[in-house]
Amino acid sequence: MIWEIIAACALVTALIKGIGPFALGGRDLSPRVIGVVTLLAPALLAALVVTQALADGEQVGIGEDTAGVAAAGVALWRGASIMVTVAVAAGVTAGLRAI
Repeated sequence: MIWEIIAACALVTALIKGIGPFALGGRDLSPRVIGVVTLLAPALLAALVVTQALADGEQVGIGEDTAGVAAAGVALWRGASIMVTVAVAAGVTAGLRAI
């Protein structure tokens, strides 16, 4: 059953990727559309991060993991490396859960 789901997801992904060039027929997108498409990935990433940071089961709530994500955001903003950022997030989250 799981391999059928994986195959279906791969097929749907290939189909979606093929629709764009087929629909455009070799024409270029307008600069306005390119601007919107460029902003879709960061917006989706931000939505996923916010959902994971604020979701607590079936309800939205702020907890230790939210503080860890906020601390990681501050660390990144201050120029920390990814490894340091992950350590800060894990440390803050673990520290608050231990209290």
